[in-house]
Amino acid sequence: IRERLEADSELSELVQQRPGLRVPGAIDGFELGLRAILGQQVSVKAASTLGGRLAERFGEPADLGMTGLTRFSISPESLIEAEADAIAALGMPQSRAASLVALSRAVVDGVLRLEPGVDVDETVKRLQSLPGIGPWTAQYIAMRALHWPDAFPSGDLALRKALGGMSPARLIEVAEHWRPWRAYAAMQLWQGLSSMPKER
Repeated sequence: IRERLEADSELSELVQQRPGLRVPGAIDGFELGLRAILGQQVSVKAASTLGGRLAERFGEPADLGMTGLTRFSISPESLIEAEADAIAALGMPQSRAASLVALSRAVVDGVLRLEPGVDVDETVKRLQSLPGIGPWTAQYIAMRALHWPDAFPSGDLALRKALGGMSPARLIEVAEHWRPWRAYAAMQLWQGLSSMPKER
């Protein structure tokens, strides 16, 4: 992976700075899917706040004797029993709440399995057939939940910013040279961007 990405002029310096950077996986693919949907078009902080509210409202209580750890992960079954209105009332658009319910239903019905080893192309296609899930969300889920090393959310604004603001079409073209490790390239670009000095 390092050899492939380090040979690219756009990534060489980043890879040399972080030669062992990995793509983080997910223990629970469904939870990762929920978080990906909650993270659409909002800041990481806002998505975390929404995730906390969702867990507080629909997660099973956990008495583990640990400060701050009071709920188990949300089950898909708990969300399909909820009305989209009740989910939206936690502070998100109705359409996003409907996406959460649709994802939950697809998982419960067995139409969707969010785990390593599934057919990636078919899973991405099924994800994108759900309301409110576009290419960015599907690719992000494939990256983290399916552990697909070539996943690439090409519409990501941060990736484009990291490469000088290039167009989405140009980003896709440039990323072809990173196959089959585009998920690792994305991580390098995100990490590189996060370590840049903040603009004042």
